[in-house]
Amino acid sequence: MNLWSKMLTALRGGAHEAGEAIVDTQALRILDQEIRDASDELKRSRESLVAIIAQQKVAEEKVSKLYQEIAEYEGYAAQALEKSDEALALEVAGKIADLETALASEASAAQGFEQNASKLKASISLADNNIKRMKQQVDTVKATESVQRAQESVSQRYAGSNSKLQTAMDSLERLKEKQALKAAELQASEELHNSGQEQTLQEKLQQAGITSSGPQASDILERIKNKQK
Repeated sequence: MNLWSKMLTALRGGAHEAGEAIVDTQALRILDQEIRDASDELKRSRESLVAIIAQQKVAEEKVSKLYQEIAEYEGYAAQALEKSDEALALEVAGKIADLETALASEASAAQGFEQNASKLKASISLADNNIKRMKQQVDTVKATESVQRAQESVSQRYAGSNSKLQTAMDSLERLKEKQALKAAELQASEELHNSGQEQTLQEKLQQAGITSSGPQASDILERIKNKQK
């Protein structure tokens, strides 16, 4: 692979990484929108389920009514036969045939509505569980991201605080050094002042003819004799 090919590959890789970075930064927003869209679809599915169940109930009511009508007309046909009115009984039987045809149609419709409602219920339950799991995962990711942002903020503040604390400690040490130097200067000034006062006093004594006489040889000899005794 020549240099130009390597550069193109690197550029494609960089573009791919940049694209992934953009998607990652928008991941939570995308997931939130997907959840909203799925929730809207789920709402429409529930509305459709309500409509299907309503149609199923109407069909089942028609089936029940048709059963009652068939039973009623079967009674009429029996009464016609009891009266030997074959033609009337045959006419009633024709009516019963029409009712049974309608019954078969309504029963089939009711069964179809029931099956569709059952399938839609299963789909709604599955979709509802998936949405709940996705919400839980998104909430977990959001919570984790919030905690990590807080930790990062604390870490940055701690690092900044350490820097400020170190600066304050350095300033404190400089203040201590200045105070120690000032104390030494004051002490030296006091010592010089005291020394000056003592020298002045000695000068005054000398000027007054008052001098301290040093130890005399006779005094030392007397002290030695006293020790021998």
